[in-house]
Amino acid sequence: MTTPLLPRDALFEDGDAAPDIPVCDHYCGVEVRMRKSLALQAELGPVFDITLDCEDGAPIGAEGQHAAMVAELVLSSENRFGRVGARVHPFGHPSFEADVDTLVGRAGDRLAYLMIPKPRHLADLQQAVAFIEHTARVQGRGATLPLHALVETHGALRDVQALADLPRIESLSFGLMDFVSAHRGAIPQAGMSAKGQFEHPLVVRAKLEMAAACHAAAKVPSHCVVTEFKDQDAISEAATRAAREFGYTRMWSIHPAQIEPIVEAFAPSAKEIDEAIEIIAAAQAAAWAPIRHRDTLHDRASYRYFWQVIERARRTGQPLPAQARRQFFGEA
Repeated sequence: MTTPLLPRDALFEDGDAAPDIPVCDHYCGVEVRMRKSLALQAELGPVFDITLDCEDGAPIGAEGQHAAMVAELVLSSENRFGRVGARVHPFGHPSFEADVDTLVGRAGDRLAYLMIPKPRHLADLQQAVAFIEHTARVQGRGATLPLHALVETHGALRDVQALADLPRIESLSFGLMDFVSAHRGAIPQAGMSAKGQFEHPLVVRAKLEMAAACHAAAKVPSHCVVTEFKDQDAISEAATRAAREFGYTRMWSIHPAQIEPIVEAFAPSAKEIDEAIEIIAAAQAAAWAPIRHRDTLHDRASYRYFWQVIERARRTGQPLPAQARRQFFGEA
């Protein structure tokens, strides 16, 4: 009897499926908060990534020691799931090369990714990627290390499709604060708020262009921060709009209280999951030929949508039936 093809193998050619990474990216830059975040990840599971910040987190004059501390945390037993990355200084900053040497040289095979902030244009990011790849070859670590980048300058937005097309780039993040500041007061302060960032035309345009570029290149678009971290309704509403209206599949957290609302907002509902399981199970049984489900016809185009619902459920820690885990993911 022929073993049925798993959905991801049947429905996507190489390079067509976006990377399967958590929906929440939590940033922290101070050691005590880093350790608390690692403890929270151990408690909740790998439903969120942790980005240890060597840019804004590093004390001026102690950048080297900070990067070394980050590398040790990545290598430590506190990194239980291998879902810890790091943000380096921007390309061209005096600490960029030292950050890369330390992080890749010591922890390149344990890092989930490196985040590159503030590329001014495509050439900036290309040169940063080239240096990281050179360091990985020299150090013998991090050969397949994924790279992320922040779109927060006019030039990066202009080149956003070319940035997303770079093979080593796994995800692009929108940097709201620097993007608004780059307009020299033309975008009001409200454009950085939880509500205003979804309404100001220049910000909306930038978010949509970045999300579209990522999806065209099968990369993960990561939504920017919401600074009102104590307002749970605001973070929940912003995360829901990012996921449901703006096409984002990942979002930043800058406070532990934001993590669970983000994960919840990006998770599909139980009804969506149940429907997706029914359709994918029927499609798999039909060897991925077209099927009729509740008087609606489905084929591989809609199968891909429903499969991505199931993958998102798994990424957000939603329970899946044991049979579905066996049939769809090949789990024992």
